[in-house]
Amino acid sequence: MAATTRTPLRTTAEDALKIVIVGGFGAGKTTMVGSVSEIRPLSTEEVMTQASVGIDDASRVRTKSTTTVAFDFGRITLNASKVLYLFGAPGQQRFWYVWDQLFAGSLGAVVLVDTRRLEDSWYSIDRLEHHQTPFVVAVNRFTDGPTLDSVREALALSPEVPLIDCDARERSSSKRVLITLIEHLTRTHDQLPARESMP
Repeated sequence: MAATTRTPLRTTAEDALKIVIVGGFGAGKTTMVGSVSEIRPLSTEEVMTQASVGIDDASRVRTKSTTTVAFDFGRITLNASKVLYLFGAPGQQRFWYVWDQLFAGSLGAVVLVDTRRLEDSWYSIDRLEHHQTPFVVAVNRFTDGPTLDSVREALALSPEVPLIDCDARERSSSKRVLITLIEHLTRTHDQLPARESMP
């Protein structure tokens, strides 16, 4: 196996931007961070043991042998001065307390969805709406499943929330998800009322 290329942070980098990737257990968050990061991602994955039996529902992700216990971290250089940092949140309910800290200072979020377990996405969407954090929903297509319209209806997403298909294993697909989020953030910002001048 070839050694992982190290991409040093540019000395001209001044602006750090943050995006969080959330979703249910086994939805592909670690995979997405790894597919687009220009550096070897920091991952807090640990081997799943008997201690998780009865706590983490792995019944529909039987091939999963590891799980994130804190967060995943990756980096993308946007230009000479701007750097995007990606944080993948842990999916199990017992680690949800970490999410509020991860949301702090983030521009927006990606909700990664597995159509076999749509109900696992409800908490993600609820917390993002609670924090008033803009987000997009990306359907990680493990198998053929419901249409995007059906997913939108099942998750009760408003028409303003972008919803797209993706393959978190593919860099180009994950990149398209992030571009969709940035475009959504730009539209949202442009629609905000102008601030009144200070007297």
